[in-house]
Order: sequence, then structure tokens, then C-alpha cells
Amino acid sequence: MKIQALSAREVQQKLTAGAMLVDVRGVAEYAREHIDGTVNIPLDKLGANVLPAGLSAADTLVFYCQSGMRTAQNVAILEKAAHGKTAYILERGILGWKEGGFNTVVNRSRPIDLMRQVQIGAGLLALLGALGGWLVSPWFYLLCGMVGAGLLLAGVTGFCGMARLLMLMPWNQSLRQQAKSS
Repeated sequence: MKIQALSAREVQQKLTAGAMLVDVRGVAEYAREHIDGTVNIPLDKLGANVLPAGLSAADTLVFYCQSGMRTAQNVAILEKAAHGKTAYILERGILGWKEGGFNTVVNRSRPIDLMRQVQIGAGLLALLGALGGWLVSPWFYLLCGMVGAGLLLAGVTGFCGMARLLMLMPWNQSLRQQAKSS
């Protein structure tokens, strides 16, 4: 059976009827914000043959991510992970849940996802380089080039220097401890 997308209101009705929510985002994203009562099983862990005990009892599963993109792109994996149970995805993910007027559990002491921090940092540096090059000196355009080269290097080699630097920041201490323990 093909997995269908449901609105937040429809998902709420399914939850009332006994469905179980499964958050497929990474552990750090889940720790920062999630829908109350969900089980966190990152997408890369869903290939296992055995469902966790809490999910085995549920007849209906609803998978969600941050924006709905990961779940929509991985429907085949989610269908397999459902093991024949009725399964749905939450339309627009946790964003759709909040747009529907429902609350989430937010832990502001946890940092935002490291890749989002990299995106914010790279975007800010590129913007500052472009504005500086236009308003101050053409030499600031080098900053844009350096950001582009860093992103290219990260994509080709898998090594992201900016992520390594951001990991050393004080607000990411919990991420460092988590990386050491895994």
C-alpha cells in the first residue's frame, strides 16, 4: 500500500485512534524539538527487521521529519520499515504540525543541527563578502570565493572545516559529548 501524506489535523485524529508517531530525523534534531509522544528512529536506522517494542503494538504508523522532504523522498524505506502496518507521512513534517496549531516539545538548551549551523555560517559569510565587495572594497569578494571553495571541498571530500570549527563552539558542547560517546 502506498504511503499517503496527511495534514496535521488528520494525523491528530489518527493519534486519537491509537496511531504512533515516528520521527525519522537525527538524534540531535529530535533532542532540540519534537512532537510529544513520538519515537525517534533516524532514517538510517529504519532498515532493521525488528520494530522497537513501542511500535510493534501500534497498527498505524505516522512518519515525520522537519519539513516533509525526507519522508517524501524515502517512501520506499518507510513502507518497508512499517512491516505491513498502515503507514502515513505527516505533510510538511514538524513545520506542518506547528502550522496546524499543534505544540511541540522544544529544548532550547540543545543547539540547532550542525549542518544548519554550517548553512547559516556559509550564507552569512557569502552575504558579508558580497556586501563588503560592493560597499567597501572588491577584496571582500574573496570571502565569497573562499566560502564556495570550502563548500566544494566539503562536498567532494566529506570534510567540512566549518563544521569542525562550529563543533568547538561553547554552544555545541553537548554535540561534542554526543560525538565522543558514539
